[in-house]
Amino acid sequence: MRLVFAGTPDFAVAALDSLHTAGHQIVGVYTQPDRPSGRGQKLSPSPVALRAAELGLPLFKPEKLRGEAVDELRALAPDVMVVVAYGLLLPQAVLDIPRHGCLNIHASLLPRWRGAAPIQRAIETGDAQTGVTIMRMDAGLDTGPMLLEEAIAITADTTAASLHDELQALGSRLIVEAVAGLERGGLQERTQPVDGATYARKLSKEEARIDWTRPAEEIARRIRAFNPVPVAWSELGGERLRLWLARAEAGRGEPGTIVAADAQGIAVAAGEGIVRLQQLQWPGGKAMDAATAARGRKLAGERFT
Repeated sequence: MRLVFAGTPDFAVAALDSLHTAGHQIVGVYTQPDRPSGRGQKLSPSPVALRAAELGLPLFKPEKLRGEAVDELRALAPDVMVVVAYGLLLPQAVLDIPRHGCLNIHASLLPRWRGAAPIQRAIETGDAQTGVTIMRMDAGLDTGPMLLEEAIAITADTTAASLHDELQALGSRLIVEAVAGLERGGLQERTQPVDGATYARKLSKEEARIDWTRPAEEIARRIRAFNPVPVAWSELGGERLRLWLARAEAGRGEPGTIVAADAQGIAVAAGEGIVRLQQLQWPGGKAMDAATAARGRKLAGERFT
């Protein structure tokens, strides 16, 4: 298969590797232009750009898929285009170019969690499972017909970081199966159901601040969902602490008050139940387990705000 790949973040790299290993002729890799990063705000290539360069693949970094960029893509004459967290909307003119259309790896069981942050919203909302859907793209937002899907469980220990890695591996396997199915002509398309569609809105730093009047289950899920980005936080004694891992327990107290700090972690009363902080980060320090973070500090009775 003559294949064009479009992706930008680390999540997309595994899929690029899998398709390359499978022996497809990758005639072009599209990714976002270099962006400022780090303290010096130096222009840096995306993870996909770096991997494409290592593999010696033709690389394209258009600001938009319009005009000459569309003509350039059309000249590559791809059989299929695989899109993974690319970051640019594909106009109909692009969707129409590949002989077999454009396939997308989406990190949810569609139609649940269309949109920008399906991994985090699935954890935050308390879904029991999520997964990967391979779909054929259309002009809508994650609305195209589904080709393959596979589910995995979300547990009380699942973070966005761990779920990212699981879905990345799953997606890279399923996309190889999907492209092979296209070659054989054996894939069955299924229209997405209307019922059950939800939208995973983009994460914001503002929602990362913990409201301790909320139920403990909700708070613990949000802390895990926002690990590693944007990282949940709360203030204690005028200092902003970053909260990386937590679980919910039975108990009660004034919301935000630390009711215990021991070898099991730091227990904070919520609107309903107790949040047991398991990993946190003091300002200027590194993330550490909460029992270590509490050592040498008199925290019981202090209150998060």
